[in-house]
Amino acid sequence: MSSYESKTAPIAGRGKTVASSAPYAGGYNPRVPSLPVLGRLQTVELLAVIAAVALGLVPLSATRVESWYSTGFYPHLQRSLTPVSNAVSFAFLDVFLVMLAIAVVVSVTRAVRRAWHTRTFSLLAHTAGHLLAGAAAVYILFLVAWGLNYRRVHMPDRLVLDRAAPSSDQVVQLGLVAVGQMNSLYAAAHPQTAMVVPAWKQPALRSAFAEVQHALSDAPPAEPGRLKRSLLGPYFRWTGVDGMVNPFGLEVIVNPDLLPFERPFVAAHEWGHLAGYADEAEANFIGWLTCIRASAADQYSGWFYLYWQISGEVNGQERARLNAVLADGPRRDINAVIARLRGGEIPALQQASWQVYDKYLKANRVEAGVRSYGEVVTLLLRARFAPGWTPVRRGAS
Repeated sequence: MSSYESKTAPIAGRGKTVASSAPYAGGYNPRVPSLPVLGRLQTVELLAVIAAVALGLVPLSATRVESWYSTGFYPHLQRSLTPVSNAVSFAFLDVFLVMLAIAVVVSVTRAVRRAWHTRTFSLLAHTAGHLLAGAAAVYILFLVAWGLNYRRVHMPDRLVLDRAAPSSDQVVQLGLVAVGQMNSLYAAAHPQTAMVVPAWKQPALRSAFAEVQHALSDAPPAEPGRLKRSLLGPYFRWTGVDGMVNPFGLEVIVNPDLLPFERPFVAAHEWGHLAGYADEAEANFIGWLTCIRASAADQYSGWFYLYWQISGEVNGQERARLNAVLADGPRRDINAVIARLRGGEIPALQQASWQVYDKYLKANRVEAGVRSYGEVVTLLLRARFAPGWTPVRRGAS
């Protein structure tokens, strides 16, 4: 803080003035107060805030973002950063959050102590300005590293849609298909011996992910991310969050309590985010399409997710219709997930967390907010598919 103060120009009202060098008649030489001048650091901080506000408010063409960022710059960035992240077991996000917390606490503490001892608030004002500029810089970094993907061409504009909004009966029929698949795949998805290879290293899942990406875009395929634990693990448990992508390090962080049959879909979902599909419905779409192309265990995970999603959207009578045809094995898995969620969630924190996330999604132009998670069902029922659940892109039909 002291180095910052030493670089700023004198501020009017603090008793520092400059005298004119030219003599005036009668020997009178007026003292002219100096005007405040922005220092170099202040100028940079002001420009950062202005740039952040402009990037947040100015509308960008989705087709241009798609061409020069989502399928241009971003894939090369992701294919560079994610392999570095995969090489280590700890989460880069933890390091970033710890350093950020220390910097904020130290800065604010020093400013408050200085204000208390001097009875002046100039350092507090300077610290607030630094924090505002820092937040602006973090937002700009977020957009450059990943966040601009929120403004790319959305899936309904990318794919051929053949049907109108699905009816309740169509949703239930899709749910019944999911239940049938869960029943038939259960035994193969629950082998007697535990899986040795982690989900993110499974060749079948990785190959399926590359296939789905090729069907949706001509961009270079994204590098799948390692599933990492984090200091945020307890928070995930308390709020019912399954996973996230660190937008600054392009790494995948998951809830440590996930059950084995949940992990393939969560991995594929988060890989969808790594591929630049920021919208939750689109990541769900990619995650499901990936799982049903892979091994029996991965397929079960995908169909289990779809059942779970549909059962949360239909009414009680329709849900009972789905549950009536569940076999004992899938029913045990459903109860296991319910027990996992109920055993760790803090309802008040969960509600507050999802409200904040809803505002975050809407601020990034996802109008449906957290309801966007469920839009995958509509997308599955409206999109045109070639054999093997291969989505048909516009211009390719």
